[in-house]
Amino acid sequence: MIWVLRRWVIAPVVVALAGLVWFTLPIWLIGAAAVSPIVPGRLRPLRVMWVAIVYLTCEALLLVVMLGLWIASGFGWRLRTPYFEGIHYDLVQGTMWVFFREARRVLRLRIESEGPTPAAYPGRPIVVCCRHAGPGDSFVLIHTLMAWYDREPRVVLKDTLAWDPMIDVVLNRIPARFITPNPATGADLEAQIAELASGLDENDAFVIFPEGGNFTPRRRQRAIDRLRRLGMERMAQRAEQMTHVLAPRPGGLLAALDAAPGADVVMVAHTGLDHLVSVGDIWRELPMDKRIVMRWWQVPHDEIPVGREERIDWLFTWWERIDTWIDENRPVDLPTGRS
Repeated sequence: MIWVLRRWVIAPVVVALAGLVWFTLPIWLIGAAAVSPIVPGRLRPLRVMWVAIVYLTCEALLLVVMLGLWIASGFGWRLRTPYFEGIHYDLVQGTMWVFFREARRVLRLRIESEGPTPAAYPGRPIVVCCRHAGPGDSFVLIHTLMAWYDREPRVVLKDTLAWDPMIDVVLNRIPARFITPNPATGADLEAQIAELASGLDENDAFVIFPEGGNFTPRRRQRAIDRLRRLGMERMAQRAEQMTHVLAPRPGGLLAALDAAPGADVVMVAHTGLDHLVSVGDIWRELPMDKRIVMRWWQVPHDEIPVGREERIDWLFTWWERIDTWIDENRPVDLPTGRS
């Protein structure tokens, strides 16, 4: 019954709130302008408020459009057909293009990609493994995959993100999975991941975050302690040497690789959001005036180890490489200037 609350109560509230915000926009602008001189950062309240309004507006408009698509599909009868799935992917890509265009302009946020170009993956499905750190890194990754790599992502996300009605509705209409971290039955979780990764074609990208959560020092230590409880002392010692990432949990990735044996693997690291841990961090750093760098490495499927233990060691080796890259590419502020 929780989905009824999200879609029939929270979603209409979001749409109504967006309308109310635009109706009362002059009041919000005057209030934000009044407090800007006493808040650190150049016009911080105005810039943050505008990005929040853009996101709320995108969410409300997308919810209304998706309601229309639900009706047009025969009240949900044909929503899972390739035609309507394609429409939803186009909607997501268009919405993210609008939002990131405004976020880059207003927050002076520069996103750069390094590594193989889209031409490096012709006609080949990919499994994308990304480190998880900072708010919104999954959105940046999906936006890059769709806009630059022209891929249709299949995403594994935490179930808490389903409380955002836009995310809830759209990801229940395209191949995706909301999962509960640390479930009682890990085998069932791996089975869900394997099902989602099955049948990838040449324009698909299966996306997974092997760490299972955003990096924080406390989570890093918990991951190390967990390895020791499981009797994996060698892996725990390797995890202690990695200071910028969590020890990866290999189960989900191994299930995906077994379900998509012909896929290449793409490892992704990024810097620029990793130092944002608490709500206070996020507020102090906004407007960001930052450069986010995403580094991509392609691993052809014939270079991926076959055995389970060999694959776990291979994943840890890659995570050590990512940790080193992050240490060598710490985020820097952009030069002060006009937005």
